[in-house]
Amino acid sequence: MATWMRWLGVEVDEVSTKEKAVSGLGGFVAIGILMLITRDALDLHGASMVIASMGASAVLLFAVPHGQLSQPWPVVAGHVTSALIGVTAAEMIGSIELAAAVAVGAAIGAMHVLKCIHPPGGATALTAVVGGPAVYDLGFQFVVRPVLLNAVAMVMLAVAFNAMFAWRRYPAAANKPSPGSVAGGPSHADVLAALRSIDSFVDITETDLVRLVALLSDPVEEDQVAISAPRPTAR
Repeated sequence: MATWMRWLGVEVDEVSTKEKAVSGLGGFVAIGILMLITRDALDLHGASMVIASMGASAVLLFAVPHGQLSQPWPVVAGHVTSALIGVTAAEMIGSIELAAAVAVGAAIGAMHVLKCIHPPGGATALTAVVGGPAVYDLGFQFVVRPVLLNAVAMVMLAVAFNAMFAWRRYPAAANKPSPGSVAGGPSHADVLAALRSIDSFVDITETDLVRLVALLSDPVEEDQVAISAPRPTAR
């Protein structure tokens, strides 16, 4: 890869056209159904119906269904934690600029501590502060309705949609062996030690990381590993 591509963060694209089409279709179906659910079942309308950050969550759940940031706990807990922090900041801080900065910064820190980093959560925290009257009027109800209900519905839609495609069942644990079951791979303790030495969040599940290490260490074993579990979704 050229140096300029590395600096821009352009990744090697090994995803098939079929996978790209399925990802787009998943986002289309999920947001469409979510809009109908919130309108008809929850009787929510306008800006309070579906928070915009769910569009970002759809990208993760349907384009990177096996990524660590896309799993159910990060999705639900990330959004709810961020919403709670955002509403609290909006209620307690008079300056909207300061409240917005505090909301997003505190949300990032809280998601780190709770092991539920979900990037769209930052947008949820910001929405609670700058969302306007439609959001302000909800107060702390915003945390549950629509944020919690949106997040849970999105996860359920991801489970249902991705179940139709064997190589991308969601959550990642639904069709992956435990880390120790991959022959030749490092142990759980080894993975933790390596991650601590990097001291930076890595968006890949432990199982996929172990499988990649095993394949890189002994490419001959690729077919055997592929039999035990579907290939991870490349990004």
